Amino acid sequence: MLQSLHQVPGLALDILNDASPWLLASFFLAGVLHEYLRPEKFQKMLGNSRISSIAKATLSGLLLPICSCGVIPLGLGMYYSGAYLGPTLAFMTATPIINPAAAILAFGLLGPEIALIYIAVGFIVPFIIGIIANYFGGDELQLPGMKGFEGPTSLESGDEPAFLQKMSAGLRWGFLDLGVMVSRYIVIGVILAGLIIALTPQGAIQEYLGQPGLISLLGIAILGAIMYVCAVGHIPFVAALIATGAAPGVAVTFLMAGAATNLPELLSMYKMIGKRCVIIYSTVLVFCSLAAGWLVNLVLMPDFIPVFSLGQENTAVSLANIFIVSVPEPIQLACSAVIMLLGSYSFLTQLSKMRQLRRATA
Repeated sequence: MLQSLHQVPGLALDILNDASPWLLASFFLAGVLHEYLRPEKFQKMLGNSRISSIAKATLSGLLLPICSCGVIPLGLGMYYSGAYLGPTLAFMTATPIINPAAAILAFGLLGPEIALIYIAVGFIVPFIIGIIANYFGGDELQLPGMKGFEGPTSLESGDEPAFLQKMSAGLRWGFLDLGVMVSRYIVIGVILAGLIIALTPQGAIQEYLGQPGLISLLGIAILGAIMYVCAVGHIPFVAALIATGAAPGVAVTFLMAGAATNLPELLSMYKMIGKRCVIIYSTVLVFCSLAAGWLVNLVLMPDFIPVFSLGQENTAVSLANIFIVSVPEPIQLACSAVIMLLGSYSFLTQLSKMRQLRRATA
């Protein structure tokens, strides 16, 4: 047990290193999005419960090669700028599950049968989550204060802020407001994720992956939902397990539940949107990934033959590398340091407020 606990800081740092460059990029994009796409524009584009709004959010998410941690600031930025809960969750689901690199690797390493189902589910599930979120969103359907928002009256041309002023305001919001809030939960989440990985018995995941039953699929769906999984990085891992006897449906279940959710993401959503949002998102995603895995096993087993063509695998890896951005380790460490500084600033600010409150009530 103590030996496993010693691994937690290293595992947490590895997770943070993978996610931190995307987080900082997302803080930047979220800030620009918040400043240039004003609430009145979002009300017209995504501030409604129409299917077309969910489709726009899903399609835009499918083209971004960002992990489930990196998508947090972008999704929250959309929601805080006026998007409805449905399009927000559709975007946050689609972005980490499917991207060009993941699709190519899935064809090359998992085979066309699994890859086609995986890609189809990656399109369909965000729609399902978006529709359910709009229907059951309740008070969280829209950010409080956005209901009935009509936007400011048009400005005179001379009143329009300069480009540098708008960029400065957007970056302040993206890093010092949203970034500070999100980083606190990211730091907590990666520590918890590292703890779970360290305490999970070696071989337990492989044991679940090798069983085609619904109970084992449910177990791996729940495990994937709380772990940090990158779809692109874990496709070779899952392909190797399938080649050694794991059930093919496990690939889709593990990649969907694992790629689209993790503890930092769920914790951020809970604190910054609400409990109903997390329940809808995690429940629907786990059961959809379970259903997809069951469907794959039903269709492909028992005659499924893993993909072994080395030439095909090399071609897939070469094509996928075109879409994969490799961040050097020193830059990863620097980005992780920024996230930890933002998180520490948030903790210290919260502690200072608590002390002031105690003094005021003493």
